Amino acid sequence: MNTTKWNFRRNVVFQLFVLPALIGYLIFYIYPLIQTAIYSFTNYSMYHPNMKWIGIDNYIRLFKDDTVIIGIKNTVIYALLMTLLQNALAIPLAIALNRPLKSRNGLRLVFFAPAVLSPLVVGFLWSYLMSSSDYGLINQGLRAIGLNNVNWLGNPKLALYSILLTQVWQWTGYAMIIYLANLQGISKDYYEAASIDGAKAWTVFSKITLPLLLPSISFNTVMAMIGGLKVFDVIFSMTGGGPGHSTETIVMTLINKGITESQFGYGSAFAVVFSFMIMIVAFVQLKVLNKWEAKLF
Repeated sequence: MNTTKWNFRRNVVFQLFVLPALIGYLIFYIYPLIQTAIYSFTNYSMYHPNMKWIGIDNYIRLFKDDTVIIGIKNTVIYALLMTLLQNALAIPLAIALNRPLKSRNGLRLVFFAPAVLSPLVVGFLWSYLMSSSDYGLINQGLRAIGLNNVNWLGNPKLALYSILLTQVWQWTGYAMIIYLANLQGISKDYYEAASIDGAKAWTVFSKITLPLLLPSISFNTVMAMIGGLKVFDVIFSMTGGGPGHSTETIVMTLINKGITESQFGYGSAFAVVFSFMIMIVAFVQLKVLNKWEAKLF
């Protein structure tokens, strides 16, 4: 057998290994994606099982729907604050726990532990802690030091930020571990050279640590932003979107419109817009991070 034939057969074998994954991808991702895009141009719902082509009417209606606008606004606020707070806390935490402390392994475990819990479990746990009734532990603590109860989840102006607080608590440790892994990959030679030159702590952080943390900053901020835009389960378990629509997010509104109210065509249009929104945000974010990286180096 000549070399060309042998290479051809070998390539065919390798491609056959990829085939099951490719078929699964086409069936479970590409086909539903195309079907959703088609439904978004129809009036398909429980009340109109015989769907009819209505063009872009669903998309026009989407941007006139107050609940959709509220969902988008809440989601953007949540995703931005979540990304900023999670990473602003995780970086100093990782730097602190990268030092030779005796308790650092225990502290790493304590900070990372919430990330292994389901967001639903975290949501129910914090609902109990933040309850405004007599058994809410946080309000019990406030009363014990002479302060008034706070309606953490029942106040429309406070509820979204209360949920945000629980998620920062849950996911900061996860981001910290990624920063920690990145920090441990930075050569000690840089820090020894800076020490010999008499560089101050801030100069070492801004000129050495921060630029070399950029790969993990890019990963953590993009993942936090996408996770924030897709948030659903913790809000479902803590407030169900209430009070009123004050904690409704895009995914929650999408499920309400598309599944609970059985407006399949309208919900599909919302899903298409939401998908493009995530792609645009991720693209812009990566562009900004790449420009920042180019400036630092």
